[in-house]
Amino acid sequence: MKKLLLVTAITILGLAQVNAQDVQFGAKLGLNFASVTGDGNSSFDPVTSFNYGLVAEVPLSEKFSFQPEVLYSGQGFSFDSDESSLVQLDYLTVPLMGKYYLTKGLSLEAGPQVGFLVSAKQDDVNLKDNYKGLDFGVNFGVGYKFDSGLNFAASYNVGLSDVNDVDSFSDKYKNGVMQVSIGYFFF
Repeated sequence: MKKLLLVTAITILGLAQVNAQDVQFGAKLGLNFASVTGDGNSSFDPVTSFNYGLVAEVPLSEKFSFQPEVLYSGQGFSFDSDESSLVQLDYLTVPLMGKYYLTKGLSLEAGPQVGFLVSAKQDDVNLKDNYKGLDFGVNFGVGYKFDSGLNFAASYNVGLSDVNDVDSFSDKYKNGVMQVSIGYFFF
């Protein structure tokens, strides 16, 4: 995990050197609408949680940018409307988004994401041993950035790897997370 974060940081710094005066740094915060998809999940309900973290935008050309992010992302699922059935999966996610600007401010976004499981709980019971420590996915979204630095985004993360790690349980599940966020580029 430390090696991946180090490689990501070096990549971001290397890209920042390409066009250092145009790189923007900021923060974002938003809502997650998360659940799991896969075998036998028709009885699972989505959960609502938060996401927040830091972002950078590295312009590569007039129309293309690279936007790495480091986010805390609350995810999970619920068995039914009962509070005790909520499975809370908390991740530190690293989306590496490519942005294509359709017009000034309006962008389409896509890219891979890796998530590091921070905690897994159900009714204050630690379930972290039942879930894999790494989660891989791909994001698709749309964003709008004002000249002031204020920005809005909506994206969907399609999980590519199984998140549960219980040998005796044959059903496998992948994360699915819709995110809406507001952010601000400080400089």
